[in-house]
Order: sequence, then C-alpha cells, then structure tokens
Amino acid sequence: MPPAERRPLVAVRPQPGDLLRVDGRASVQFGGDRALTFRVVSVGPEMPHTDWIWLTGYVLNRRGTATVKREIFVQTTFLRRIAQATARQVTGQGGPAGPCVTHHVVRTQ
Repeated sequence: MPPAERRPLVAVRPQPGDLLRVDGRASVQFGGDRALTFRVVSVGPEMPHTDWIWLTGYVLNRRGTATVKREIFVQTTFLRRIAQATARQVTGQGGPAGPCVTHHVVRTQ
C-alpha cells in the first residue's frame, strides 16, 4: 500500500490551517490525477447525517505554493491530513500553517 494510503483519516472536523490530501474517496471529482493538496482557510457547516462539508482554501502545487483559491464539497470521513513531516516537505516550511497568502486591503479616504 502506498504511503498516502496509510495516512490517518481526519477523525475530527477540519480546521483552518489544516493541510489535507483530497482524492477520489473524498469526492469523485478529485479521483486519479485530479487529487490535490489543500490548505483549509475556512470550514462551512456540516450537512446533517451525511458527513459532507464545504471547505474553502488554497490548492497547493508540488512546491507548496498556493495556486488557486477554491471551495470544495467533500466527505469528511475520507479526508486525509498530511503528517507534519510531510507538510514541511510539501510546503517548504516548518510551521503548522505552511505558506501564507496575504491579501492587502488599501483604504482610501
């Protein structure tokens, strides 16, 4: 079994800052080569009795750089949290939040 298959499933509700591997088990649209690494920014309400949830966050490329902001609808039962050591390799950073995407707000008077 490949290492990605052995990673623990997310046993609790995802939280902002979590780094997840989202594949076809979480939602059919992410099957095969469409699987992605996802940094959670916000978590929507869970759908009662279904284990499906809306997550907002950033898709990370192989270098750990955020490439696009997305909202995804996935089954929480099949989300996989990327281990801290792996997260450092993917994001290139040691902190739990990984790369930070900052939005600057300019206020005019």
